[in-house]
Amino acid sequence: MQFPDDDNGKMLQAMQESGIDLSKPLDVDFFLVFDDQRDAESALEDLSQSEQAGEVELQFNEEIEKWELIVCINMVPEYQALVARETELNSFAAEFDGMTDGWGVMQHQDGDDEFADDEHECDDHCHH
Repeated sequence: MQFPDDDNGKMLQAMQESGIDLSKPLDVDFFLVFDDQRDAESALEDLSQSEQAGEVELQFNEEIEKWELIVCINMVPEYQALVARETELNSFAAEFDGMTDGWGVMQHQDGDDEFADDEHECDDHCHH
């Protein structure tokens, strides 16, 4: 599959090359950044009341020294859909003096123990 020669296209190309199935829905994290905590909290409150929000999380990113609102949306990572959602979220963030700062996908790979919980003990409620 060919992708446009821009950041989104390069990200999708890298995901495909790493073996991620781009035809299936994935949790895509969109990053919105704000200089001011109050702006970020206002955006979070407004987005939380929206029906299309997905999961949202607010944190201070010490690396870039900005408030980061992470919007997780389950979607098929198709180029045009990603660009449209990123554009929509950038317009939304601008209303609160913020902007988008890219997107990404957390993908657990076989043999990746980074997410292993050594203290977890399986019981009747486990689903793995």
